[in-house]
Amino acid sequence: MLSCIVPVRSAADLRECRAVSSTAVRPVPVGGPVVIPTRRRRVFALAEVRWAVAATAAFLAGLVLDLAEAPGWAWGPLYAAAYVCGGWEPAWAGVRALRERTLDVDLLMIVAAIGAAAIGQPMDGALLIVIFATSGALEALATARTEDSVRGLLDLAPETATRIGADGSEEVVPTTELAVGETILVRPGERVGADGRVLAGSSEVDQASITGEPLPVAKHAGDPVFAATINGTGALRVLVERDASESVIARIVEMVERASRTKAPAQLFIEKIEQRYSLGVVVATLAVFAVPLLWGTELSEALLRAMTFMIVASPCAVVLATMPPLLSAIANAGRHGVLVKSAAVMQQLGEIDSVVVDKTGTLSQGAPHLTTLRLLPGTRLDEATVLAWAAALESNSEHPLARAVVDAARARGLELPAVSEFSALPGVGVTGVVAGAEVTVGSPRDVLAGSEVAEVVGELERLGETAVLVERNGLPVGVLGIVDQVRGDAAEAVAALTALTASSPVLLTGDNSRAATRLAAEVGITEVHADLLPQDKLDVVGQRTGQGRKVLALGDGVNDAPALAAAHVGVAMGRVGSDLALKAADVVIVRDELAAVPAVVSLSRRARRVVAQNLVLAGVFISGLVLWDLLGTLPLPLGVLGHEGSTVLVGLNGLRLLRESAWRDAG
Repeated sequence: MLSCIVPVRSAADLRECRAVSSTAVRPVPVGGPVVIPTRRRRVFALAEVRWAVAATAAFLAGLVLDLAEAPGWAWGPLYAAAYVCGGWEPAWAGVRALRERTLDVDLLMIVAAIGAAAIGQPMDGALLIVIFATSGALEALATARTEDSVRGLLDLAPETATRIGADGSEEVVPTTELAVGETILVRPGERVGADGRVLAGSSEVDQASITGEPLPVAKHAGDPVFAATINGTGALRVLVERDASESVIARIVEMVERASRTKAPAQLFIEKIEQRYSLGVVVATLAVFAVPLLWGTELSEALLRAMTFMIVASPCAVVLATMPPLLSAIANAGRHGVLVKSAAVMQQLGEIDSVVVDKTGTLSQGAPHLTTLRLLPGTRLDEATVLAWAAALESNSEHPLARAVVDAARARGLELPAVSEFSALPGVGVTGVVAGAEVTVGSPRDVLAGSEVAEVVGELERLGETAVLVERNGLPVGVLGIVDQVRGDAAEAVAALTALTASSPVLLTGDNSRAATRLAAEVGITEVHADLLPQDKLDVVGQRTGQGRKVLALGDGVNDAPALAAAHVGVAMGRVGSDLALKAADVVIVRDELAAVPAVVSLSRRARRVVAQNLVLAGVFISGLVLWDLLGTLPLPLGVLGHEGSTVLVGLNGLRLLRESAWRDAG
C-alpha cells in the first residue's frame, strides 16, 4: 500500500490531505506526520480474477502457437492449462451441486467445453472456459467492490484512544476497551475514538466519512460526535455513549455486509426456475444430438451442434442479470450515507407510490429549543422548579422535544433532581416520581376545553409553538412552548418525492394540528394527520397498504417504529433517530439530509431499469443463438462469443451503478 506523509497544522490541512488522497486521513500522535493510504486495489486479490487471468494467458499463448501451425505437443498443454485454471473451480462447484441433487449452470459450461475438446475442437472449448471464467471474475469483482466501498470505513476507525480517568489522568487504551460512560480526550488532528457527546471544548470535525458532508461541522458541548471522524484544531472531551461494536461506523459495515448476502425477489425467482431450465437444456441437448443421428448425420457433426446448443441455451447471463445492479446500487448508496439493508429492499424502493413522513426530527431539524414557560394559576412553584422537574424526567427520554427541555435547564444552570419510577408512553409523555411527587410531562391532548390550561395551550399553538404540559400529582402546574425549525432541504425533498410518486407525501405527527399544518404548508404537504399515537400512525400506513399502495414511511423516533416496520419500505433518519427506529427501518439515512431519500428511490428505479435491460439483453442473445443453431449452422466459436459475451456485457452493465455519476444523476 502506497502512502504519503505530510505535516498537518490545521483543519484546512486535513481537508487538503483528504482531497489529494481520495480516501482517508489516518493521523498519528500529535506532532507526528499524517499517513494517507491510497485507494485499495482488490482486483488481483480475488482468486476468481487470478484464475481468469491465468486461463487467458495460457489460452492466448496456445492460440498463437496453434495459428502458427506449431506441433500439438506445443499448444496442447497450454490449452489444457486454460481448461484447468479457468474450469476447476466451476467444475468443483457443479460436482458439489450434483451431490445435493441440483444442476448447476457452471457444470453445463464445463461439460460443453470438454465435449468440444472431445470432438477435436480444443481451441473452442478453451475459449469458452476463458470467457466463462472472465464473466465469473466480473461477478466476484462486483461483489468485492460492493463490500470494499463500505468495509473500507473500518480502516478509518482509530485503534486507540486517550481515556481520562476519574482523577484526571490520561491513558492510551484500545478503542475496543472503552466503556459507555467513560470520557476520552480527542486532540487536534486525531480521529474520534467512539460515538459520544462533547462534554467540553470546541472544534470543527470532518464528518465526511460518515455523513458525506463536504465541510467540517462545528462541535461544542452537548453536540454528538462519531467514531472515525477527524477532529480539527480544538481539543474535545467526549463522553462515550456507544460500544465500539455499536458505533455508527460499525453498524454501517454490518448492515451493508448483511445486504450483500441477501437476494432480491427477482433473483430468487430466477434461481427457482434455473434448475428446471437447466434440466430442460440437458434434455433438449440430448434431443439435438440424437435426432440428427437418426437422420444419418455424422457423430462429430451432431455432437458439435449439441455442444453449441448447450452453450448458447445456458442461462448464464440471466442468472447474472439481477444481483450486480442491485449490489452496485447498495454500495453506491452506502458510500453516500444511505444504508439499504438488503437487495430486496433496494428493489422495493423503486416500487413505492406513496410516502408518509413524520414531522419532528424528520421534516424539522430535530433540534428544537424552549421559547416559553408559562406557570398556571394556582401553582405555588416557581419557573426554575417546574423546568428542573420537567428536565429531570426528560433527561431519560430520547425524543428531540425532551432534549430542548434539558438543554434549557442546563443553560440556566439548574440542578436536576433525582427521578424514580420513571416510565415512558410513546406519543403521550413521560412520568416519574420527583421530590416525592408524581410528575408527568407530555402532550396536553386531554385538557378540558375552555379551561385556563386550554387557553394557554391554544395561545402557544397559535404562535406555531408545540405545547408541553407539566403536571404534579395530576394537577397542571406549567406549560412549555417549544419551537422546531423546518429543515432547509425539506421542501425540495417533498417536491422530489411528489414527482417520483405522482402524489404528495402525507404528514403523520403526534404534534398539535396547528403546528403540523403550519410546517406542512412551508414544505408543500397538503394532507396532515396530527395528534397521533404510534398506533394511529400504524393505522394510517395499514389503511394505505390495504388499498394496494406501496408505502414508504419516513421517521426517526420510537413512536415511528411501528409505522416503519409495517410500511413497504421504512426509512429512518439515522443521525438523530432512535435505536428502535433504526432497527425497524429497512433504510437508514446516516447523513442528516432529506434529499438522500428521493435520491435513493431514484437510484433504485435506475437499478430496476438496468435489471430489465439485462434480462432483455440476455433473452435476445439466448433466443437468437438458439434459433441460429437449430435452424442453421452456428459455428461453435461464434456461439461461445455470443453467449459468454452477453454474460460479460450484463455484468459490466450492472457495474455502471457503482460510478459516482450514478448517484449524482439520481440526486
